Amino acid sequence: MGVTVVRLPETAVSWGTVEQSTTLPAAAPVPLRWRVAAVPVVAVTAAVGVVGRRRRFSRLVRLACSGDELPPAHASQARYAVRAVRWAARVLPMRWACLEDSTAASLLLAMAGRRAEWRHGVALDPVRLHAWIADPEGEPVEEPADTALYTPTYTPDGPGPMPVRRGARP
Repeated sequence: MGVTVVRLPETAVSWGTVEQSTTLPAAAPVPLRWRVAAVPVVAVTAAVGVVGRRRRFSRLVRLACSGDELPPAHASQARYAVRAVRWAARVLPMRWACLEDSTAASLLLAMAGRRAEWRHGVALDPVRLHAWIADPEGEPVEEPADTALYTPTYTPDGPGPMPVRRGARP
């Protein structure tokens, strides 16, 4: 079995300090149909995340990659999916972070007949993990600027846009 080495870019020392807002930001505008569709998707994602203690990450990754044969989502569709999921997840009485957020947004896009570019990455100093979806050009969708500090380490399709698969509609 071969070993894959992921090269991480040099980063400035931060001592692990980053300012965080203590209030939730206002919900970004998103069409009603996306918000309505996000409610059951968030419920399914939450259920998949809490069922069983083992292999949680792999279950969520499989769910996030459920639309991998579909045509890529447009940037606006990806934005709407992320915004709608964040809107619907605000009422959950459980942990809801980037992994669940990106998984639900990917699933919502799959329900809309589109594929999300799902990413999982690592940043150093301090070591931290993050999951997000990217637009067709590989740029993070609805993510803060510091997402650029994360090096994708696990992507079902490799960094950047997904290649078009045989039989997939453009």
